[in-house]
Amino acid sequence: MTLYPAIDLRGGQAVRLYQGDYDQMTVYNPDPVAQAKAFAAAGASCLHLVDLDGAKDGSAANFETIRAITAATNLFTEVGGGIRNEERIRQYLDLGVGRCILGTVAVRDFDFAARMAAKYGEAIAVGVDMKDGYVAVSGWKEVTPEPGLDFCRRCAEAGVKALIVTDISRDGTLQGTNLELYRRLLTIPGVQITASGGIARMEELDELQAMGCHAAILGKSIYTGAIDLAQALRRVETR
Repeated sequence: MTLYPAIDLRGGQAVRLYQGDYDQMTVYNPDPVAQAKAFAAAGASCLHLVDLDGAKDGSAANFETIRAITAATNLFTEVGGGIRNEERIRQYLDLGVGRCILGTVAVRDFDFAARMAAKYGEAIAVGVDMKDGYVAVSGWKEVTPEPGLDFCRRCAEAGVKALIVTDISRDGTLQGTNLELYRRLLTIPGVQITASGGIARMEELDELQAMGCHAAILGKSIYTGAIDLAQALRRVETR
């Protein structure tokens, strides 16, 4: 299982939200480039970046920060937040970003997401954010009527190779991730599952790895010290 330390960007700073609430934001590092370098120094080979401003309004507000991070590190970087057309995908891939995450647009224009997955293969992932079991969009501000598991199955059937699934109710809470959700997701054939949201203990990483998760994203747990990133990398990625 691969571990992705996360940097959520808002206003050019590394922040974390509580349950996706933009009004409950903590700034953990005003210098995201330094934060990315610190993750690399701890042994990380991958990085999960989210443009929270872009997720909310579709802008590329943190594009230059993302450019600086990719230029300063050799990390395999996946980026999400506000990617709603092919031009933005190309801009990120041209920066050296390894994978673009389609969120809101995959729900609003499913055919577009399927076409991008067919064209770019594993360089495209769909981010599925779930609130009370239903898909949420627009920076988690709007909940759709489609059950998240149904949407994930639809993505896999359309040829999407990677799903990054977040239970919003767990995100940023340090109360533990939704292990049962990932057990159910892992019954969907032909797609890699990345677990995101609420992971707070090493034992959860063990369980996610044992059930066959492709990757896990660590956010608040590594910023607060609940999980030591270097130790987690040694524990999970060397198996």
